[in-house]
Amino acid sequence: MKPYLPIAVLLMLASCGNGGNSEAGQDGKLQQKPAINEVEVVTLEKTDFPRQLLSNGKLSAISRARLVFPTGGPVESIHFKNGQVVPVGATIARIARPDLQIALESAEINLQKAEMDLYDYLVGQGYTAKDTTSIPPDIMAMARMKSGYLAAKNALARCRYDLSGIVLKAPFRGRVADIKLSRYDQVGSEPFCTLVDDSAFLVDFTVMESEYSFLSVGLPVRITPYADASRSYQGTIANVNPSVDKNGQILVQARIKGESGLLDGMNVKVTVERIVPGQLVVPRSAVVIRDNLDVLFTYTKDGKAHWTYVNIIASNGHSHAVTANTDRGASLQEGDQVIISGNLNLADGSDVVLKKKC
Repeated sequence: MKPYLPIAVLLMLASCGNGGNSEAGQDGKLQQKPAINEVEVVTLEKTDFPRQLLSNGKLSAISRARLVFPTGGPVESIHFKNGQVVPVGATIARIARPDLQIALESAEINLQKAEMDLYDYLVGQGYTAKDTTSIPPDIMAMARMKSGYLAAKNALARCRYDLSGIVLKAPFRGRVADIKLSRYDQVGSEPFCTLVDDSAFLVDFTVMESEYSFLSVGLPVRITPYADASRSYQGTIANVNPSVDKNGQILVQARIKGESGLLDGMNVKVTVERIVPGQLVVPRSAVVIRDNLDVLFTYTKDGKAHWTYVNIIASNGHSHAVTANTDRGASLQEGDQVIISGNLNLADGSDVVLKKKC
């Protein structure tokens, strides 16, 4: 026969196994003790609240140009590679067009001949060819026309322009991108390359119509690339489009200084921050949902949790600015002890104890 443990020992074991939430009554039966929640609190006070507006945006270089050769031909030389910085006016590439050089030389010869014909015409009119200052303007204009001088001069200018098209130069300082052709490849009508000025970027993003009053030119902006969430860059709002699109959104453009890690066309997370003074600010963890409404609990001196309805008037990544929901008879003021942890299962009037600080 197995020995029986004394009833007192069994009661003791049962009490230990229940985590201290039950005790033996006078009749020897276990009775449940009311749970007491450990909570942390902060003292409510008015402070400056950094209100944030979040959006998604895309970077575009401050200047961007797709460079095209005005004429066709085989590539003779390429002086820069993708990713290299090109000074303003530098030659990026050249195509081979010997026919244009020959045409230029012919035009120069034709102009020389036209000058001789011009002088012959003037001499035939009784003027000294080398001293054109004494020739009346109407006579001089007629001489240039009949001698073919004007046509030859215009043809030479046209040949020089055509020949200049075999050289592709940088219209501004920038970084070369999208070069796809190699030497001897035939240049067509497509852009030879793209020149990107990445000394600064514009970031386009949209906000809801209701957020228009929050924005202003010069307001600080922080962007975070989706490609590297550990880095962020600062900028300011450059302009706000004064028009609402069909989706109820407003286009905003901010300017960001060009830095390492930013690329034209990059997708970024945009955070606009504005300081709102004199707000009652609580951590986000302080607000819970009850009856589909926002609620926080205040700690009373008798160790109770007091249920308080609130309105969230602004939020950021770590806190809320709140006011008492007076429609629900709530009140909230500076000095109240607001419960910020251990509040998920609280009810109005729950017994609470302050968590000891380590």
